[in-house]
Amino acid sequence: MRNRLTEYRKKHGLSQEKLAEKLQVSRQTIISIEKNRYSPSLPLAFEIARVFGVRIEDLFIYELKEGE
Repeated sequence: MRNRLTEYRKKHGLSQEKLAEKLQVSRQTIISIEKNRYSPSLPLAFEIARVFGVRIEDLFIYELKEGE
């Protein structure tokens, strides 16, 4: 799964720190999500989408692996 978090965060003029504060998570969590090293929990994904006023599907893109 990849995401567009960096794109939406910058579009809304938020630093990683400010977004982390809004979501009540660490800045490291935001960094890990942006680098596709960590997939957020469903409640966190909904909260991120709410902050940007978009659907989860607009932020997180699921890509099928070959053979699926």
